[in-house]
Amino acid sequence: MRPTQTLLGGGGAAPIGKHQHFLGGWGNFGGMKQKGVISYGIAPNRQNPLAGAAHDALFNTWRRFSAQVFYWAPPMIAGYYIINWAVDRNHYLNSKQGRAEFGGEE
Repeated sequence: MRPTQTLLGGGGAAPIGKHQHFLGGWGNFGGMKQKGVISYGIAPNRQNPLAGAAHDALFNTWRRFSAQVFYWAPPMIAGYYIINWAVDRNHYLNSKQGRAEFGGEE
């Protein structure tokens, strides 16, 4: 007697592969070995994890800064000049000359 799909899948309907081989549940795939998969490695004592980090950080920082500077620099410059004008105007209005000129308006 052949087991049903439910019994093979442990409750789920797991497909039977090309060669009538049960694929298994999650984390327990029992399929055929894969061919043509190549992986390369290097010994830990041959690795240099910080190779080129300072050079890449410098140029990556410049690239990102130059791409974003026109978005935040103009509002910051405009804000600086507006605040500077407001502070100067406040100092003038609270000075002797400012009170003499605009003192009776408030």
